[in-house]
Amino acid sequence: MTSPAPSSQPDRARFRPATTPGRRAGAAMLSAAAVALVAFATATLALFIGNGQSPDVFGQVAGHFLATALIAWALLAVANAVGATRRWFLALAAGFASGVLAALLGTSWTVLAGGRGATPELFVFVLGSLVSLNLVFILVVMAAEVFLAPRVQRGVLGFVPARAPRRIALVRIPASNLAEGELTHRDRVPVDQAKADDQWDNYCAALVAEGWETLEVDAAPDLADSVFVEDAVVMFGDLAVLTSPGAESRRGEIEGVERLVRTIPGVTVERIQQPGTLDGGDVLKVGSTVYVGASSRTNAEGIRQLRALLAPHGFTVVAVPVTKALHLKSTVTALPDGTIIGHPDLVDEPSLFPRFLPVPEPEGVAVVELSDETLLMSASAPRTAAMLAGFGYRVVTVDISEFEKLEGCVTCLSVRVR
Repeated sequence: MTSPAPSSQPDRARFRPATTPGRRAGAAMLSAAAVALVAFATATLALFIGNGQSPDVFGQVAGHFLATALIAWALLAVANAVGATRRWFLALAAGFASGVLAALLGTSWTVLAGGRGATPELFVFVLGSLVSLNLVFILVVMAAEVFLAPRVQRGVLGFVPARAPRRIALVRIPASNLAEGELTHRDRVPVDQAKADDQWDNYCAALVAEGWETLEVDAAPDLADSVFVEDAVVMFGDLAVLTSPGAESRRGEIEGVERLVRTIPGVTVERIQQPGTLDGGDVLKVGSTVYVGASSRTNAEGIRQLRALLAPHGFTVVAVPVTKALHLKSTVTALPDGTIIGHPDLVDEPSLFPRFLPVPEPEGVAVVELSDETLLMSASAPRTAAMLAGFGYRVVTVDISEFEKLEGCVTCLSVRVR
């Protein structure tokens, strides 16, 4: 029942834009165009200088090299689209093949367009042009395909259009039957509905006070666990992954969350499908690493589907066993610097995390990153709050004791969209 992962950088900075087919095709064409343009300009300039800087040279060779460059552009666009820029030797081979073929076709077209017929002499002239007229063009195509094309392609694929900072928190008012929520690792105790409502109001007020805009998912009065909105969707920048809750009683929560998420500009939506199960509380995102709890609510198929959805976006999914608590983020979360914090009694395998810091209270394992300097956490963990404040963080605490009775924590009561 928890949030999409704190990390050391804002989500929009961490998120890699989707490498869609259209984006990859555009990157291939632009990288090929850069190579062709440089080859055209260099070959034309070389002949201009080599022929005494006579202005007449431009008129004689510009048309030829323009045609040759266009052919090279088309050939390289195809080569780059299928991965020629991934390795230098592939780029070198693609540059050589494209440059030679473009030179042969361009020269043939230039000669035939000038009125000369297809003769053996034409064949010899075209072949000879590879080491004379077209030599500079071919060499530049090879060099530019190795050194320039990969940079252009990476630049296009990695470009993220600038946008205004976004600080939205999705929340959902507690259901009228909140006390009937699912329990797995705690004994059921009475829940004070009125107090829970007040605590939820205060939680939302804390978000607003820290500069977050709250958007309310439509109320679900009969879905007891619906207040734990994080379990229904996980945000990866502009990508929203709708989950497939492990508890059947919670699957009706997804519809209302989806309606709201689809109204947020720029967000694309994917989903985990049955028989896969995944609760958002089992997803902890730290930079480009996504830890996913293999818990009673999240199964292997759900993890597999999430891995497949996130791989094109540059995320690595790491599965983590969870047997001592409800969700992964009931056991660990992350500080803005990437340090994983958790309570030793709750964590199955702390060695799976590169930097693990134990906290003194079980309620202190959950923090919400409100900014690089500010953390939101439960008032039930004063020693942990003091420890984190000693690390230079500004700690905001809220009382969520009624939700903690239902295995909830500060992370699961909202979904942050950045």
